[in-house]
Amino acid sequence: MKTLTREVSNSKEFRLFIEFPNKLYKQSDFYVSPLISNEKKTLSPKHNSDFNHCDVKLWLAWQNNQVVGRVAGIIDHKFIAKTGKKHVRFGWFDFIDQPEVANELLKSVEAWGTKKGMTNIHGPYGLSQFDPSGILIEGFNELPTSFGKYNFPYYATTMEALGYQKEIDWLEFRVMVPEKVPDKYFKIAEIVESRYNLSSVTIKKKKDLHRYADELFALMNKVYGELYSHFELTPEKIKELQNGFIPMLNPDFVSIVVNSTGKIVGFGICLPSLAKAIQKSKGRLFPFGFLRILYALKYNDTIDTLLIAIDGNYKEKGVNALIFRDIGQSIINHKIKFVETTRELEGNLDVQNLWNKFEYRQHKKARCYIKDL
Repeated sequence: MKTLTREVSNSKEFRLFIEFPNKLYKQSDFYVSPLISNEKKTLSPKHNSDFNHCDVKLWLAWQNNQVVGRVAGIIDHKFIAKTGKKHVRFGWFDFIDQPEVANELLKSVEAWGTKKGMTNIHGPYGLSQFDPSGILIEGFNELPTSFGKYNFPYYATTMEALGYQKEIDWLEFRVMVPEKVPDKYFKIAEIVESRYNLSSVTIKKKKDLHRYADELFALMNKVYGELYSHFELTPEKIKELQNGFIPMLNPDFVSIVVNSTGKIVGFGICLPSLAKAIQKSKGRLFPFGFLRILYALKYNDTIDTLLIAIDGNYKEKGVNALIFRDIGQSIINHKIKFVETTRELEGNLDVQNLWNKFEYRQHKKARCYIKDL
């Protein structure tokens, strides 16, 4: 059957682009739709400041007037300026189990990238590091985290058949919560606090987080900027993230560590898993999705790690012990049984080594691919 790709050109096609995965994964027990309202904002120049440095095109694949696939093409000028690599990205990549559909979609991105002077294509990536990246290659019987993405096994085999090669992998872990925070964490935390004159900030209300938000993101820019595919967040992007994330956060699951001058030297943020709530609501906030999310934020047995960052000057000084002590005790107090890590770069051993002292399993792996143009 002939497959045609066509660039999205109107609001009806944009809606089909956003909603296609819900049709594709209708019978899947493991797919979790992103929030539809968030997806629309992410792919809207009006609501997403990433469009200030990204050129974006969207395509749909059609067979017999039915949508059978989608893809976004992205040229990130900030990425090119920082790395010197003329790469076009593909993202929001979903397709039925027919390699020719995937091929036609990627050919559209490849042709556009070549026309714009790009030398390679890689992905899946989003417009920023806060968008889902990678194709799942292990863990097909697992729910994704609140900010992860699920796909069918044929995605990876299709990519390989089309000549794409591994660029980088991400790992995910499921950590079993112990009955109590190990005593050594309290002892180490006390020693670290005394030796380096550090302390944990007491946060009682969400509004208190706004006081620290700018400094938290400044530290994240500093620490994460050293990692692959992470780039400095602009003031506009930071504001968007503050407005999007802080309302969902529970101060009990936020740890902020400061030095004697009040400067933030490390922080950790976790969020009760929203996967089941969003899955049940098919990515829609109304009529009941909003209530399900509120319930999941308050009553849950699983929590997702969102962010952890430690200033390089304090990296080997045990700041993580304070973060684990603070959030760990809250996790136990809230009767949470499992911690799900969001995707961690395979070479980011600093973060992965944090789980070695607990019972855990590495249960998911995702991959980004690259190909010469």
